[in-house]
Amino acid sequence: MNEEITFIIDTAKEAMDKAIKHLEKQFVNIRAGKASPSMLGSVMVDYYGSQTPLSQVANVNTPDGRTITVQPWEKNMLQEIEKAIMIANLGFNPMNNGDTIIINVPPLTEERRRDLAKQAKAESEDAKVGIRSARKDANNDIKKTDDASEDQQKNAEADIQSLTDSYVKKIEDLLSVKETEIMTV
Repeated sequence: MNEEITFIIDTAKEAMDKAIKHLEKQFVNIRAGKASPSMLGSVMVDYYGSQTPLSQVANVNTPDGRTITVQPWEKNMLQEIEKAIMIANLGFNPMNNGDTIIINVPPLTEERRRDLAKQAKAESEDAKVGIRSARKDANNDIKKTDDASEDQQKNAEADIQSLTDSYVKKIEDLLSVKETEIMTV
């Protein structure tokens, strides 16, 4: 196969990998009712005047499936961390016991589970759009190659299509797992 076409296919594969990685990251943010330190991943704390990720100013743990504990490295950061969790608007009500911040993760209602499943589906659709966009770009680039025969171009387009199909299938599988996780009480 022509080097230029190989490069185009590799570039498309990279773009599709990025779409999958992004989807996985988005899925981590959609909570399935089980407490996880990653739920506080987006929390930024005012640490001596600069916005710092919570994980860099405190130890975040989950002693059980319904509780998250935040143990700051410096005790004087307790109020700042508590405020940051409230500002992040994650729907949590942090409790400060003087040493640590304890967050009880409430169980999800049926309605909230359906909303989260819809959100997961929307994220997967966005990822599919990214995959199709990579396919379109690759096919356009293949058509522009001058030193490739028509057969080489057709074969490359077929390769891109099978790559697209396999990545769309990966997205469907990830969504299925996430929906099961969300809907399991």
